[in-house]
Amino acid sequence: MNIRVHVVISGLVQGVWFRANTKEKADQLKLAGWVRNTSHGDVEAVFEGEEHVVDEMIAWCHHGPQHAHVVDVTVTREPCSNDFEGFDILCDKK
Repeated sequence: MNIRVHVVISGLVQGVWFRANTKEKADQLKLAGWVRNTSHGDVEAVFEGEEHVVDEMIAWCHHGPQHAHVVDVTVTREPCSNDFEGFDILCDKK
């Protein structure tokens, strides 16, 4: 069964290749969704896929790529839409 989560990652997460590494990891896990920077300095993402795989992605978000320093990860479960055809990096949220 697929699930969908909306995740906000806070800390030193911009300027450290967080989005690119998130896409790489999501592609490896065959997750759908998107990732983008926010105007508040956070990274925001939506992941859709099998629950155990989404859980693995969330666990990865707690540390992120090598130079990131994650302080907090907020996860909100949402209704699964199955609208995504893959995983994308979106333009920054203004």
